Amino acid sequence: MEPSLTDQAHTVANAFVSARRAAQPLTAYPGTRPIDLDGAYRIQAAAIDLDGRPVIGWKVGRINPPLDSQLGSNRLAGPVFAGTVIEAAEDPNPAMAVFGGGFAAAEAEMMLRIAPGWDGHVPTDDAGTKAILDTVRLGIEIASSPYVGINEDGPAVTISDFGNNAGLVLGPEVAGWRDLDLCAIQVRTEIDGAVAGAATAATMLDGPYGAVRFLLGNLKQRRIAVPDGLWVSTGAITGVHAVHIGQQIHAHFEGHGSVACRISAASSCQQS
Repeated sequence: MEPSLTDQAHTVANAFVSARRAAQPLTAYPGTRPIDLDGAYRIQAAAIDLDGRPVIGWKVGRINPPLDSQLGSNRLAGPVFAGTVIEAAEDPNPAMAVFGGGFAAAEAEMMLRIAPGWDGHVPTDDAGTKAILDTVRLGIEIASSPYVGINEDGPAVTISDFGNNAGLVLGPEVAGWRDLDLCAIQVRTEIDGAVAGAATAATMLDGPYGAVRFLLGNLKQRRIAVPDGLWVSTGAITGVHAVHIGQQIHAHFEGHGSVACRISAASSCQQS
């Protein structure tokens, strides 16, 4: 008898959660790879339940052509867990853990927070999106998975392991953000002092606010609650930059400040 889709999802989810908790790499995908968004998010949901930590944010990533047309979406989402979000104000150069032997990258991003009391209505434009936010922060997303092939295997596989998220660094607030064009801010990512990428959020589909709208629609469709003060990591601005343990990351947002972190090795105690 063939295992059910639920059983298959649970098998993969359990393997990913166990590997993350043990900080052990996976050299092969641990089961049947999802081929569509429903299958990918089914595994993700099972893994969130198995992990057990509160979800205090979500990362949003881009799905590039032609896979966006094939999968029916140009973005993906993954959970950000309590304990993996670091305030730069408390530690200006925090150690951010990645999985040795797996995949690891750093991404300069804008972090937007949904204000308490969201009424469940998904905005349709930037003005409406600003109205449901209470802050915009500079940030870095650390993307890491025990499975080294998570990005090479495509978006559905990326979704299945928490969207390839391993934590966020929250930098300073963007002063006067309600009156700014976030897509005009020049952003530069440096690794060990060398420029790894430079761009603006204008390259990111419909920008950071569009990422919030996508996420809310995604969560609503999946019947996932939106808790008060939910963080949205809105997508890589300068690219997804591979990093190694021991490297230093700086993300510079021209005219608005910077945020930094150093890359460390995940240990079993960090993932429990």
